[in-house]
Amino acid sequence: MIRYTVTTFKVRLEVCDQGNRTAASDDVMRVAKPIFAELDADKEHFVLLALNNKNRINGYKVISTGTLTASLIRPGDVYRAALHLAAAAVVFVHNHPSGDPMPSLEDQDITRRLKECGEMLGIRVLDHVILGAERCYSFSDKGLL
Repeated sequence: MIRYTVTTFKVRLEVCDQGNRTAASDDVMRVAKPIFAELDADKEHFVLLALNNKNRINGYKVISTGTLTASLIRPGDVYRAALHLAAAAVVFVHNHPSGDPMPSLEDQDITRRLKECGEMLGIRVLDHVILGAERCYSFSDKGLL
């Protein structure tokens, strides 16, 4: 008899200091920098930060790794990870390898779609942060969420 093992879903969970609350874009930057330091800097990556009802991080998942200029995101993949991590709230983070954190029309569209999906599932979308070279763009800080 031959047995096979198939991994269907992987989530990386790192426990953070219970005092760390993540809501402001500065907090997101502090948490996201070490995550993105381990990823290829010349590709776009989309990361989900899952938070509990007190805005403390439950874990995170790299949802997508793309190319120099794009990363494909499917709301089903994002919220499957959020549900798996028992998220009460989420923060989305992705990088722009160009160094310019200004959102594209596609970034704005996927943020709107992800927020709508979160509302249907009862999961709060706190922010979508785009990392640039030395600065970031926060949809929440700009009043767009």
